[in-house]
Amino acid sequence: MSLPSSVILLVEDNDDDVFLMKRALKSAGIVNAIQVVEDGQEAIDYLAGAGRFADRALFPYPGIVFLDLQMPRKSGFDVLAWLQSHLELTRPFIVVLSSSNSPRDSDLAAKLGAASYAVKPPTKQLFEQLTEQFDVTWHTIANAANSVAHAVKEV
Repeated sequence: MSLPSSVILLVEDNDDDVFLMKRALKSAGIVNAIQVVEDGQEAIDYLAGAGRFADRALFPYPGIVFLDLQMPRKSGFDVLAWLQSHLELTRPFIVVLSSSNSPRDSDLAAKLGAASYAVKPPTKQLFEQLTEQFDVTWHTIANAANSVAHAVKEV
């Protein structure tokens, strides 16, 4: 699966896990822009382009979402259910990253549309597996971001 957007949305409320995720991505050679939101409601707002996330030049629609399940306000399951109910949106490639290794959680995430489920912490090997298993193409975003910013200025 080639992904049209190169932006990664990381939905994570734990600063240590955000740090580990960024480090694992860098270690895997993935240089995509990363947008971070801290809870499920912010993830929904980001995906909807609502509120402070309305400017798509600043907050591009993600091609990949790394989603924690246990968060304040709305859970990762709530985000997945919301995405399922908004079929008009392009579905990003969703990887659930959770501290839970419960089969019930992974089964529910899959039923709600997650492409993959991984137990934290993320590793370089996880990204290699995702690339092989799902033919994920990681893109460098510099040219794409410049193109979007230029197109927005012309409108």
